[in-house]
Amino acid sequence: MNELDARIQRLEDIEQIRQLKARYFHNCDRKNISAIKRCFCPGAVHIDYGALGVFSSREDFLALYEELACHDHIVDMHHGQNAQIQWQTTTTASATWDLYFHQIDQQNKTLTQLAGYYEDEYLKQDGHWQIKRTVFRVTSTCLVQMDDTKLQLLFAGKQAPAP
Repeated sequence: MNELDARIQRLEDIEQIRQLKARYFHNCDRKNISAIKRCFCPGAVHIDYGALGVFSSREDFLALYEELACHDHIVDMHHGQNAQIQWQTTTTASATWDLYFHQIDQQNKTLTQLAGYYEDEYLKQDGHWQIKRTVFRVTSTCLVQMDDTKLQLLFAGKQAPAP
């Protein structure tokens, strides 16, 4: 591969990784388990979501995700930004992404606003990039109880207790 072809491939790979993470956020909001599953490598992975747990397979993570998030009364909004993608080889890359997360739980009448960042590692197999390792670090959390007449702050700080 000549130098120009290699540079173009690197730019295309970076864009594919950007699209992968966008699909992940989009499908988390839409509770699309099968599409989220395709964002992660099959087999052994490392998914560390702090208080939610550490998972060594995408299936284990998705079982918890489905249990906690896949309900009509849960409205999630994942806003990923500030991608810092480092292309390493034709099959490996890493990135840091900032996240602003907003959740409305209509059943428990809570509103959660959370910020943090992902540290991801990617692997390209069969022409497709997938997440091989991801760690999410919380930087701020605000949890509010809602009722018909007022909002009550339940927690504001770095990280609220796990659900």
